[in-house]
Amino acid sequence: MVYHIPWIYTPVRSVLAIWHQLTKAEIPELAKCSVLMRDRSRVEDTIYAMQRAGAGRLQVISDFDMTLTRFAHNGKRVPTTHNILDHRLLIDEDCSKKIRELLNTYYPIEIDAGWTAEDKLPLMVEWWTQVHELLIQQRIRKDLLAQAVKESSAMLREGYKVFFDRLTEQQVPLLIFSAGVGDVLEEVIRQNNVFHPNVHIISNYMDFDQTGVLRAFQGQLIHTFNKREGALSHASGLRVLQGRPNVLLLGDSLGDLTMADGVSEHQNILTIGFLNDQMDERKELYVKSFDVVLVKDETMEVPNAILKYITSSTDKLDA
Repeated sequence: MVYHIPWIYTPVRSVLAIWHQLTKAEIPELAKCSVLMRDRSRVEDTIYAMQRAGAGRLQVISDFDMTLTRFAHNGKRVPTTHNILDHRLLIDEDCSKKIRELLNTYYPIEIDAGWTAEDKLPLMVEWWTQVHELLIQQRIRKDLLAQAVKESSAMLREGYKVFFDRLTEQQVPLLIFSAGVGDVLEEVIRQNNVFHPNVHIISNYMDFDQTGVLRAFQGQLIHTFNKREGALSHASGLRVLQGRPNVLLLGDSLGDLTMADGVSEHQNILTIGFLNDQMDERKELYVKSFDVVLVKDETMEVPNAILKYITSSTDKLDA
């Protein structure tokens, strides 16, 4: 009996492609009905390339509100870092009412697929500037922030501990890039016991006076649609991110796609977008923009599966 081994006569490039397909691990989570991809083959090729490079060449960049935190739970919206400040300990009823009015005015614009980012930008600046001015007027006390977070319904996505812990175990830096309030963001992570040394945060931080009372916000305002400027001015200067050209990027807004613009000489970038709201109106645009889109998924199941594969051992493949 004669056995034919067809790849003996196959060009080297084709043999490598066959080997790629034979050794490429399956990620069952990508087959979930909530997962959308415009080009699955490209996603798999990118994940494979990142796995071959190893954890030492990887960095993760993520938004916070509605990306690492849940969008909703049991039918109710989960508060963002700004919403957590809407607490009786920190602000009065009149301020709370004004902040909610601003949210009802500007949030529909932020997520409206009919507006361009350029048209939204000045309105986002207008929104967050007004919110910050209202908060400063309330003379918020720093020592009450932890209690406000504890009493809030803030909630990280299911599977968050696996995500944070694996990154720190593999010594992969996590850059959290948020248009929220950095002081509150830190407290949420701290109270969930995942504020590990590999976590780095770029956000809007409060400036307190010597008595611990809010007097201003530090530096330039960071909002949803100017993260590119923040990435170029802040993220590019973080030494811990140097020599890590592969990026896993997580966000819930199209503005989050620019968070990796500070990565010099990047090789592979895989973008994961959480589509939390107005699914029908925004689905097509998200699928065109992100490599992987997670529709109404309140978990970290898919990012965790991808991260597990990327950081898995490559000893067998390199032998």
